[in-house]
Amino acid sequence: MSFCTGSLFFDFLVFVTTSLAVIYTYFKWKYQYWKWRNVPYFEPTIPFGSLGNPFTTAFEEELVNIYQKAKARGWKYCGLYTLQMPLLLIIDWDLVRRVLSKDFQYFSDRGTYTNEKDDPVGCHLFAIGGSKWRNLRAKLSPTFTSGRIKSMFQTLVDCGLVLEKYIEENITPKEAVDIKNILGCFSTDVIGSCAFGLDCNSFKNPNSTFRMYGQKMFFISKFRALQILFSQSFPNFSRALGIRQVPKDIADFFTKVVEDTISYREKSNVTRKDFLQMLIDMRSDKDIKPSGDGTSLSMNEIVAQSFIFFLAGFETSASTMTFTLFELATHQDIQDRLRAEIVDVLAGHNNEITYDSVNEMKYLDQVINEAMRLRPVARLSQRVCTKDYKVPGHDLLIERGTNVFVSLKGAQHDEEYWENPQEFNPERFNAENRKNIRQYTHMPFGEGPRACIGERFGLMQVKVGLICLLRKFKMKLNKRTKLPLKMTASSIVGCAEGGIWLNLEKI
Repeated sequence: MSFCTGSLFFDFLVFVTTSLAVIYTYFKWKYQYWKWRNVPYFEPTIPFGSLGNPFTTAFEEELVNIYQKAKARGWKYCGLYTLQMPLLLIIDWDLVRRVLSKDFQYFSDRGTYTNEKDDPVGCHLFAIGGSKWRNLRAKLSPTFTSGRIKSMFQTLVDCGLVLEKYIEENITPKEAVDIKNILGCFSTDVIGSCAFGLDCNSFKNPNSTFRMYGQKMFFISKFRALQILFSQSFPNFSRALGIRQVPKDIADFFTKVVEDTISYREKSNVTRKDFLQMLIDMRSDKDIKPSGDGTSLSMNEIVAQSFIFFLAGFETSASTMTFTLFELATHQDIQDRLRAEIVDVLAGHNNEITYDSVNEMKYLDQVINEAMRLRPVARLSQRVCTKDYKVPGHDLLIERGTNVFVSLKGAQHDEEYWENPQEFNPERFNAENRKNIRQYTHMPFGEGPRACIGERFGLMQVKVGLICLLRKFKMKLNKRTKLPLKMTASSIVGCAEGGIWLNLEKI
């Protein structure tokens, strides 16, 4: 009996040792990819590759560090690995321009993992590629024209007035406020109303299901971080395993919200000027199967586009406002100047926030642009090469299927393009200096055909929120804020560890 047990243990030990040896050999072989192609690279480590442990390291922040190291060595690009998958980080300005715009036909897809069979909600405009993306983008673009945004503007203002009232009635000057939470309620109300025609009442119910699921989607647990990394590295195997990008409970919630809203509108013959209505109008005739090419939509596809609109408008806008207020709280002179502009412009419009008055606030635009440069919410842009691409002027062939990364934050902190890049200086974006800013060095919404479709709406939402706060309250930094700010690895978008805490004093 003991001999049998010992034999089994020995066999198991041999199996484990052999398996580890095979895995080690496989990784070492895969890690030769860039060396064989004479591409400069940073030595990867098994098993996570070049960008560190995803459980403890913010992926996008590590990419900035690598960008700076490669730039210091004079590299135009460099090879990296995530798990066993090679990716190319491009640094040279001209190559960034080619990938994002000039030679876009080679890099039209993001390479984001999707699983249409098990996770249709994850197949939204941001993630899909090919002709379906092109057709859908063309269909959705009219949603974000200045005319459309103007028609939704009063809804933005109404949500801003609720924000003002909440702070006046509930926040004392001595109270430390996690400003991101308050702004998250504001952005949830805006998107709930403008996208779905729903009154979320986030300030009355800060734990509403809309807000809860929005926060959950952006939170990256250790398991989910590994799942995302695995699905990007092994997409076909991940689809066979049924791995999703959007957790099932979140997908089920948004599916029910959209289906119930559409059902109500159809039964009650209700039409609204919002994002969901445009998607309803694109929906296929019930007796005709959707084309699947983005020119008409199934119910699943409507849910997917509604979902990404909510995510893009909820977390990113709240984070942008949060970082802007942090900078203003630490630069009181800039805050005072901005408040003076807000008060002065509004005085010429009967002290009312109007579409025209917001567009008159040039210094507000400068402050927001500088905050987005210094502390971008989106810190990288990803593309996948859709056909072999010989890089002009370089001995480099980017093979079809290769993931290509652009470090947005790297470019926005690059001393070649920005004097004293770590300094918060809105004058970089005044009328005179703006003309000298090189395109593709300030990309808070991306660049090229796949730039953020909702840029205008997002900026207007941020501006209204900031105006409502700054015209009545003075922002001061509370000691609970951990300095210097460090980005957490547990969030998809830029988020400060420990939160940003402010004191709000009524003026």
